[in-house]
Amino acid sequence: MPNVPSDAPRPGPPRRVTMQRRGPILVDGPVEVELEDGTTVFSDRFRVALCTCRRSRRYPWCDTSHRERA
Repeated sequence: MPNVPSDAPRPGPPRRVTMQRRGPILVDGPVEVELEDGTTVFSDRFRVALCTCRRSRRYPWCDTSHRERA
C-alpha cells in the first residue's frame, strides 16, 4: 500500500484498527466491508469486531466462536 504524503488531502479521520494476537480485528466504525464475492456489508456501530478465524456464523462479524476451540 503506498504511503500518502502528509500534505495530501484526507477524506476524513483515519479509522483505528486494533490487532490482537488471538481473536478478531477491532475497527472503529462505522465500517463497510467488501467480501470476496464482491458484496458489501455495513455496520454503523462505534466499534466492530471482524472475524479472522472464519468460524463465525455472522461472518465477517465476530460472534466469539473462536473461543470454543482456543
